[in-house]
Amino acid sequence: MLINFEGVDGVGKTTQINMLKQIYPDAITTKEPGGTELGMMIRQYLINNASKISQKAEIFLFLADRAEHYEKVIKPNYDKLILSDRSFISGLAYAMANDDNLDIKTLIELNKFALCSDFGDKFVFLKASKDLIRQRLFNRATSDDIESRGIEYLMRVQEFMSIILTDLKFDLLEIDASLKPEIIQDKIRKFI
Repeated sequence: MLINFEGVDGVGKTTQINMLKQIYPDAITTKEPGGTELGMMIRQYLINNASKISQKAEIFLFLADRAEHYEKVIKPNYDKLILSDRSFISGLAYAMANDDNLDIKTLIELNKFALCSDFGDKFVFLKASKDLIRQRLFNRATSDDIESRGIEYLMRVQEFMSIILTDLKFDLLEIDASLKPEIIQDKIRKFI
């Protein structure tokens, strides 16, 4: 079973996945971008250069990572519990936040191609207020090129995530990221 964890930077996706890993030690943990060797190269490039490339190039780099990730990590391990830090939902939301004139139907079709139409089984969406995101990101030692686009940008990304997840009618658990990690974890375990 593939469970995708969604939310903007600083909402606690990694914390929750790490807590689940203690309960399910045999679970496969992965992330997008960066779950493969190619993905790590793409991730590193985008973290440091996102503002230097065109929006379409950024979309296609994420799609290349997504296709490789599906073939090398998701597909071979589908008989196990897979916990993924981000999914194609993030790709769509970040692309739409960069250019809301993009055709969402085309983006979904491109992602269907990259993922062999396999979007996963469940989605956990950690949603945060502007104040919580600001507090958590400013407490980090460094920020990447994408985080440096600002709080308003991340709020737009989060809104697009919400719209996309609702429109596509996935098996979804939406959680307030300001809750205590243990409370969030309990809700996620029940959802699984």
